[in-house]
This record gives sequence, C-alpha cells and structure tokens, in this order.
Amino acid sequence: MAKVEVYSSAFCPFCVRAKKLLTSKGVDFEEIDVMQQPERRKEMERRAHGGRTVPQIFIDNEHVGGCDELMALERKGALDVMLGA
Repeated sequence: MAKVEVYSSAFCPFCVRAKKLLTSKGVDFEEIDVMQQPERRKEMERRAHGGRTVPQIFIDNEHVGGCDELMALERKGALDVMLGA
C-alpha cells in the first residue's frame, strides 16, 4: 500500500472528512498536526507548492491537494489506483 501523509489541524472539518475517507478504505496514514507541530507548517507549504490550508495530502510523496481533490479522485475511481488497492 502507498505511503500517505496528511497535514492537518484538530478543528478542521475538511481534515476530518479526508481522514474519514482514508480510514474507511483501511488506509494507514501519517497525520502531521500543524497546530501541535507549527514548525512543520513551512515544510507543508514547501511540499504543497505554497498550499497554506489544511488538509494537504500526499500519496507516495505526490501532492494530491486537499479534501476536495481527494474526494474528486475517489469519485473518478482514481484514488484506489493511487493507493495501490
């Protein structure tokens, strides 16, 4: 299965939605809470090509985008392919 990383914050409903989708698919992911680890925010912005909002999601080091982009991949059937499922 692919390596999945989710930059998030505790009070973000879009983060909750994205993590819920990944969890429903049985995907293990690394969650990086940028509120608890503010020093990781710059890393997130660099990796996400300037993306400042959460969530920022990466699959096998490829920037997927945020919650909307993750849901769009799911609707197209492309998310399972990316996850290697």
